[in-house]
Amino acid sequence: MRHLWPETRKLALLTGPILIAQLTQVMMSVVDTLMAGRVGAIDLAAVAVGGAIWTPLTLLVFGLGLALAPVISHCDGAGQRTQVARHVQQSLYTCAIGALLTAILLYFAPLFLAIMDVEEAFRVMTYDYLRFILWGLPAFVLYIVLRNFCEGLSHTMPSLVIGIIGLLINIPANYIFIYGKLGMPALGGAGAGLASAIVLWGMALSLLAYVVLAKRFEKAAPFRRWFAPDWDDIWHFTRLGFPISMALFFETSLFAAVAILIAPLGAVMVSGHQIALNVSSLVYMVPLSLSMAVTLRVGYALGAKQPEDALNAYKVALLMGVSFAAVNALGMWLGGRWLAGFYTENPEIIALAGTLLGLAAIFTVSDTFQAIAIGALRGYKDTRASMIITLIAYWPFGLSVGIVLGLTDWIVPAMGAAGFWIGFISGLSVAAIMLTLRLFRVHAQHQDNSQ
Repeated sequence: MRHLWPETRKLALLTGPILIAQLTQVMMSVVDTLMAGRVGAIDLAAVAVGGAIWTPLTLLVFGLGLALAPVISHCDGAGQRTQVARHVQQSLYTCAIGALLTAILLYFAPLFLAIMDVEEAFRVMTYDYLRFILWGLPAFVLYIVLRNFCEGLSHTMPSLVIGIIGLLINIPANYIFIYGKLGMPALGGAGAGLASAIVLWGMALSLLAYVVLAKRFEKAAPFRRWFAPDWDDIWHFTRLGFPISMALFFETSLFAAVAILIAPLGAVMVSGHQIALNVSSLVYMVPLSLSMAVTLRVGYALGAKQPEDALNAYKVALLMGVSFAAVNALGMWLGGRWLAGFYTENPEIIALAGTLLGLAAIFTVSDTFQAIAIGALRGYKDTRASMIITLIAYWPFGLSVGIVLGLTDWIVPAMGAAGFWIGFISGLSVAAIMLTLRLFRVHAQHQDNSQ
């Protein structure tokens, strides 16, 4: 118990800025949607579909970048800051290779819209949105690497500040390019893509200036000396980062698949599902931020050859996460319909969303367990097992349960969206159990090695 308060304080100081940074990312998406929606339905749809293509494809770069944080935190814990610059630059090379593949996929993604029976104006605007935002991909690489460099050294405040800068750039940039102000052409929904590219460059260059000029990074100095690509290091970051990307993809693609599967059930069913998913996604920002923070604490402790401190960091993060989840679950259970009322006045949708948010109360507890376990495992540089576990738990298990309960009468009469949410709960619970068992096994191995 004597270690509880100091570790809680350290985790809270790391988690707070990460949480606000994550929320600013969500707010940027909300701003894009609101401002494009004021132009017309086609513009709104182009931003929604363009974003739905951009986000999963950039998970490759995002996951490769996340692999840098535990490597840096290990160096920091071991007092090896002179090695940091080499790791940062090799991570930059790795993410650049990932970005090249992402760019190719993004360029050809609109071809799928050409195959589908969609309105020509919608297809063209979606293509223009992706063509504009593609110019921000190099900036996204630089931002992700530098952010994980800072966070790896347990300095998360730049994430908060740069996130706010991005949001402040995003609003006027959208205004100028969506509506055609200050002599610029009115690009409609496609303008949101151009604005997003500008935001990415603004965030990346701001963070680069900070990293180069801040005195606290004088010893690490990631760009004082230039390192040639080292294929062993690049392969190391790929082996760490690619499983992270895939684990994130398995989770996001599961929700996308469910949205497609329930679409034939009608607008009320889809709307209720979307409202519940939106609320639970906002709530998930807390365990996600804790997950990223515990990666840093575990990595630092292992670098310092203190495996017990690593396990203590996980336990404290879990206690913090579950405490929040319990309070939040009670709020969703009791106030689900009230929350749904902020989204719509349709009583059928409110009733369904209220039911789904009651299920989300259970969902959020399981989600917290699995998120923090994954974060701790990243600190141990154990990412491949997480990828395999999430694949099995989410797809063959969770989705199968959802399909059986939601669309068939095999066990109970078809439950629609509620059946899929029970599938979410099942998949996340299995993932939480398997990831926790894996974590304790990996910890035992580290303890044996340290002895």
